[in-house]
Amino acid sequence: MKKNLILIPFPSSGFNMGIPLHWSWFAVFSCLLCMGCGVWCDCTEEGMQIEGGHYTLTKQLRRGSMMIYHCPENFYPFPALTRLCQLDGSWKPRPQRFRPQRCRMVECPDPNVLDEGNVWPPQEKYFVDNETTYECYTGYTMRGSSRRVCLPNGKWSGSTPICSRDSGANCANPGVPAGASRIGNVFGIDDTVKYSCNGKLFLVGSKERVCQESGQWTGKEPACYYKHTYDTPLEVSEAFGSAIEQSLATLDPLDDTQEEKKIRILKNGTLNIYIALDISESIEEKQLMEAKSAVTKLISKISSFTVTPNYEVLFFSSEIYKVVDIIDFFDGKMKQKDSVKQELDKFKVGDRNTAGTDLNLVFKTFLEQMAMIKTRVKEEAFKEHRHVIILFTDGAYNMGGSPLPNVERIKQMIYMNHTSEPGTQSREEFLDIYIFAIGAEIYDDDLQPLTAGLGGQHYFRLKDIQNLQETFDEIIDEGDVKGLCGLHKEYNLEDSKESQRKMYPWWAYIVVQNQGTRKCLGALVTPKFILTAAHCFKFGDLPEHVTVEIDDGKGKVKRVKTFVLHPEYNINAKAKEGVEEFYDYDVALIQLKEYVQISSSVRRICIPGTQETSDALQLVGESTLKQQEQHVLKNHLEKLSFLTNHGSSLKEKDVHAKLGDNREECIGHALHAKGITTENPKVAVTDNFLCTGGRTPFRDHIACPGDSGGAVFKNYEHRTIQVGVVSWGTDNLCTGMDVRESTDISRDFHMNLFRVVPFLKSVLANDTQDDFAPLQFLEN
Repeated sequence: MKKNLILIPFPSSGFNMGIPLHWSWFAVFSCLLCMGCGVWCDCTEEGMQIEGGHYTLTKQLRRGSMMIYHCPENFYPFPALTRLCQLDGSWKPRPQRFRPQRCRMVECPDPNVLDEGNVWPPQEKYFVDNETTYECYTGYTMRGSSRRVCLPNGKWSGSTPICSRDSGANCANPGVPAGASRIGNVFGIDDTVKYSCNGKLFLVGSKERVCQESGQWTGKEPACYYKHTYDTPLEVSEAFGSAIEQSLATLDPLDDTQEEKKIRILKNGTLNIYIALDISESIEEKQLMEAKSAVTKLISKISSFTVTPNYEVLFFSSEIYKVVDIIDFFDGKMKQKDSVKQELDKFKVGDRNTAGTDLNLVFKTFLEQMAMIKTRVKEEAFKEHRHVIILFTDGAYNMGGSPLPNVERIKQMIYMNHTSEPGTQSREEFLDIYIFAIGAEIYDDDLQPLTAGLGGQHYFRLKDIQNLQETFDEIIDEGDVKGLCGLHKEYNLEDSKESQRKMYPWWAYIVVQNQGTRKCLGALVTPKFILTAAHCFKFGDLPEHVTVEIDDGKGKVKRVKTFVLHPEYNINAKAKEGVEEFYDYDVALIQLKEYVQISSSVRRICIPGTQETSDALQLVGESTLKQQEQHVLKNHLEKLSFLTNHGSSLKEKDVHAKLGDNREECIGHALHAKGITTENPKVAVTDNFLCTGGRTPFRDHIACPGDSGGAVFKNYEHRTIQVGVVSWGTDNLCTGMDVRESTDISRDFHMNLFRVVPFLKSVLANDTQDDFAPLQFLEN
C-alpha cells in the first residue's frame, strides 16, 4: 500500500524573517512523532557551529542541504568537512558531544620514515611552518631535500629525502614518502616495491612500482594525503600542463625505437577532447562557475596551438546536459573554439543541480560518442585519433553504479587490445583521463582508479579552483611548445619585472654607445635576432658599440655580432624635397653572438610572412602574406599597442591605426612636424607607414623618443603578432611622463612590417650559413 507524503513546512533557523533563531521544543517533538507518517523535516542549526570558522548551506536547512565548514588559511574543519541534512531532520555525520566542531591547524604526514638516517626534531605531529632537517648515517649519501617545511596545503616542501649507498642494484632506492610504509628493499630488474599509507592518510600515485631494465621505476612516486591535503595551482600546472601540452604540440611521429613515452599527436592525427563538469548539489555554485570559467580559459589556451581539437562538453548530475556535441565537429556544424565558448556561456544551471549524481552515465556517454566517431571515420583512421577526458567532480555518485566498467570499455576501444598482446606496440598514449577533484568532501578512493594515461600525474586534488586561470596559463610554459612565436601571459598578477617579462617576453632593450648614448627598444624575432629601427644607428657605429638587454637567465646583457639596416634606408634621401629627415624603410636586424635561452619569460614575437605566423592566425592550407595582413589589419580603425620603458617598469600604450578612408586625414598632420616643408604629406609618409594618434574617434597614446624601434603589435588568440616598428612622430609630448595621450594634431608613424618582408626574409631565411636556424617564410 502506497503511503501519502504529508509535507509540513517547519521554520528554518536564521532564514525566515520574524522566526526565532532556535526551533521550539514543540516543532522538534512534532517532527519526531510524525516521522512514521512519512513527514519530511527540516534540520536545525542547534549545536552545529564551528569554533574558529563558519559554515555555508547549499539549500538552507531543507532536506538534502549540505553544510560546508570553512576555516582560515592554515586550518581545516575537524572532525567533519561537511554534513548532510537527512529526511528525518538529522545531520549526517551526526555532531559528537565530546568532539565539538572546530578549526584545526593543518598537519603534514609524519616524516619519521627515513631509512638509514635521522629526522630532526623528532615530534609526534608536525604542523604548518614546522621545519625538519634530515641526515644520513655514515656511509650513506643523501638524495632529495635535507631540509623541509610543512606547507599550508598539508604537504612537505622539496622532495622526499633518501639515504642510499651504491649497492650495484639496477634501480636507485625509490625512498619512502612521509607518512608511508614500503614493502620491498631489493632494487634489481623486475623487483617490485609496494606502498601503503599509515593512519588516516590515503595514497595518491602508484601503490606498486617495478624496476625496469632502463634503471627507471614504473609509475609515479606516491604521496600520502590527509583529507585536508590539496594540490596547489603551481603543482597542477607543472604536472597537467607538461602532459596536456604534448597533445597540443604538432610534432613529427615518434621513431618506433624510441623509449620515450610522452603523449604526442601525430601530424596526420586527430585530437578529441571530452570535458565534463559536475553540477550536482554537492558542488557549490561558486565552484561550478569557477570551473566553467576555467574550462573556457583552457579552451582558449588550446586555441593558441597549431592543433585544432574536436570537443565534447557536458554538465551532469542525475542526467546529462550536453553543451557541445563532438559529432557536430565531424558534420561541420561547429566552428571550433568560438562556438564552444558561446555554447558554454549560454548554459545556465537553473534547477538542474539535483541531489542525484550519475558519474557512470558520463563515461557511458563518452564511450557512445567514441563508438560513433569510429563508425564515421572507420577503424584505420580511428587509430590515429587521440582522446583526452577532463572531468571536474567530487566523486560523490549515488546512482548508475560504478563507472569503472565503462572506463575499461573505453580503454579496450582505444587500446584495441594492443596493451595485452605480446609483441605489439602499446596504444596507451592514445588515451588520457584527467580527474580534477573539487568540492568540500572528495571521494578519492572512487575517483583515483578512473584515471588513465602514460607518465605524469592524472589526478589532482584542489582546495578550490579560483586560481585555475593561472594554472591553465602555466600550460604553455614548459616543453616543446615554449618555442612557438607569440606565446605570452595575459595578465600581471604581481606587477613585478618577472611578471611583466612574461606578458611581453619578446621585449628587448638596446643601448648604442658611440658619440654619446642612444637607447631604443626592440623585439626578439628568433633566438639570435632582434628587430628594431634603423635610425637607432648612425654612421660609424660598430657591433662592439651595441648591447642588447634581455634577461634569459644566462646574463642580462647580450653581445652583438652584427647589425643589418634595410638597404633602402637613407635619412637624407628627400632633403631636397622638403623632408629634412626621411624615415622610409626604418628597420634593422641585430644578430647576437649567442642564442637567447627560450623560456616562459623569454619568447619570440610572430612577424609577418612566416609559416608559423599563419599557424598562429589559424590560416588553413597554403596561406599568403596578403591573407595575413587582411587577417590582422582588417578594420579601418585597427587597435594596436606598443611599449614604453619608464624607469624600472614597462607600460603598454594603446593606439589605433588609421587605414583605408581614415589614412589620408591622419598622414596630413605630418606637415606640422619640425623639418618638413613640403606641402605634400605623401613625400614624407609613404605607403610603407602605419599612422596613429589623435583624439577622435579614440584618444590614442603618443610615442616617446625612447620608444623608437619597439614592436607595434596586436594580440590574436593568445599569440602576439608584430605588425610594425615605432619610427617617428610629429611632436615630443613626453617630458616627465611615461604614458601621455595625443593632442588633436600630433601623430606617430610606424614602419608597416608587411611592406618590408623581402628584407626580413633575406636575412632571417638565409639557409646558406650555419650560424643560425633559418625561419620558414611563405612562398607568396
